[in-house]
Amino acid sequence: MRARLALLTLCALAACGAAPSDDPAAGSCGLEAGAVGQFVTVPGGVLQKGRDAIYPEERPEMDLHVDGFRIQAHEVTNDQFAAFVAATGYVTDAERGVAENLPGAGSAVFRNARWHLVSGASWKTPDGPGSDIEGKGSLPVVHVSLADAMAYAAWAGGRIPSEEEWEHAARLGLPDPERDTSGAFTDEGKPRANTWQGIFPVANAGDDGFAGAAPVGCFPADRLGLYDMIGNVWEWTDTPFAPGNNTIKGGSYLCADNFCRRYRPAARHPQEVDFSSNHIGFRIVKDMEAD
Repeated sequence: MRARLALLTLCALAACGAAPSDDPAAGSCGLEAGAVGQFVTVPGGVLQKGRDAIYPEERPEMDLHVDGFRIQAHEVTNDQFAAFVAATGYVTDAERGVAENLPGAGSAVFRNARWHLVSGASWKTPDGPGSDIEGKGSLPVVHVSLADAMAYAAWAGGRIPSEEEWEHAARLGLPDPERDTSGAFTDEGKPRANTWQGIFPVANAGDDGFAGAAPVGCFPADRLGLYDMIGNVWEWTDTPFAPGNNTIKGGSYLCADNFCRRYRPAARHPQEVDFSSNHIGFRIVKDMEAD
């Protein structure tokens, strides 16, 4: 468990983590009810995987063919996950660990520039015991392990995207295909996504209007019609990174320019598959329907 928290601390120092969402603006923007759960078609094509790499793990660059697929336009929300739990009685890994009094049970919460393993932190109590998601149904669900995300995806008739599918969609959606950071910032440096503006972790200018996670769809859709592919919360993929770890993509709202530039399609990071925290969510994909 110390190793896990040490890894998370390193991630925080690289601006990969997430802080509790206490922004009063949460819930004041986002998608209309009719737009929640919509899918966007991603055409097949050639992905230049790892193009414009910055960090060693993003290399080598290679051309890969990706078949077309459909992807949910936004991250899975608290309301969507709650419907799944109500229908199935599903218990997440974080909840099960606490209930069974397993060693190191709980989920990670980022507070005061440090990670804390909080017993009782879960998708419905994101800051720990005493917290809840009332009025936050449109925020992305967090504190979900890979198994939790896959269980939801199967119930919803989909699956978790591969790293290549996720990156292909993110690249096709970039406002400026020639500028890898254009999903996060305009040419003038104004935020297009929920990231950290300022010096992490000591000063957040909040130019994007949020100190924490934003409801899905508060930022403009990309060229494919997808929301929050860059920033807000990291997203699971089904692609292994290393033994016991899968790849997460997209960065989070604490990704900052001074320590971390993982608000790019090429960026990737390992996450232990059986662990969860308040900086990772997911979205689902579906295969193209046969004609």
